[in-house]
Amino acid sequence: MERRKPAYIWRRIGLLLLALCCATLFVSASNPNTPEGFLIFAHRGASGYAPENTMAAFEEAEKLGSDFIEFDVQLSKDEELVVIHDDTVDRTTEHSGSVDEYTLNELEGMKAGSEASADDADEKILSFHDVMDRFAGKIGMLIEIKDSKLFPGIEEKVADVVRRYELRLNHTEFDGKGRIKGMGKVKNSAGIIIQSYDFDSTRRIHDLLPDIPVAALIHEDQHPLSNETLDELTSYAAYINYTHELLDEKIVQAIHDRNRKVIAWTIQNDGDMERMKKLGVDGVITDYPG
Repeated sequence: MERRKPAYIWRRIGLLLLALCCATLFVSASNPNTPEGFLIFAHRGASGYAPENTMAAFEEAEKLGSDFIEFDVQLSKDEELVVIHDDTVDRTTEHSGSVDEYTLNELEGMKAGSEASADDADEKILSFHDVMDRFAGKIGMLIEIKDSKLFPGIEEKVADVVRRYELRLNHTEFDGKGRIKGMGKVKNSAGIIIQSYDFDSTRRIHDLLPDIPVAALIHEDQHPLSNETLDELTSYAAYINYTHELLDEKIVQAIHDRNRKVIAWTIQNDGDMERMKKLGVDGVITDYPG
């Protein structure tokens, strides 16, 4: 019996090391910058209270205490990043035509406010830089890349802008008197998540910005996801984002079992909000934050 004791001890040590390795792999599979807790994402800003994707909507979301603002980016005619949801300007401005028929300067000159309200009548279409300048490091941003297949290279452009603002926020900046003041590292509670319906685009962003959590948006035509597809998506996406109408306990559990999170969209009433909380989702996108 005494001769067996060393072998027994080494087997126990081996099993302990194996368990530690597995735990390490499990933890490393989660992006450390993924924010915790139940999160409120203001859909195109607080778009239930102000014109969508405008400074008024984003500032209202900030006032209401939203964790994140959600907004859409695509490319203008001169390949600049612009914040607008539709592929045309017809619905949200007084103009008509495709977004990519106009330069950024032309788009920025278009009114995006409502004529019914004097308070927001002068709101304009924003550039991606406008939003980053105003909100980077102050409120979380969920950035949706629109129509990626129509805009080859849009992921690189988004990544380039994000890198520049991350560098600025993680180092120093000048105060109003020209003196350098330390910023410290910005936690992802006021950070960035990038999402897309295009799984290839989501994977590309993950490769370009491995420290930024990415989200795979699930279109109803892709539902239900096979286990194989879900395994592939969760190999790089920190979030699997679903329309609330398709979500049930089984889907939420399958995503959580893979150590990933679920954001439900678009919540418009208290009943749907309570149902999502009972399902255990990790956040909701809503037009009416607060």
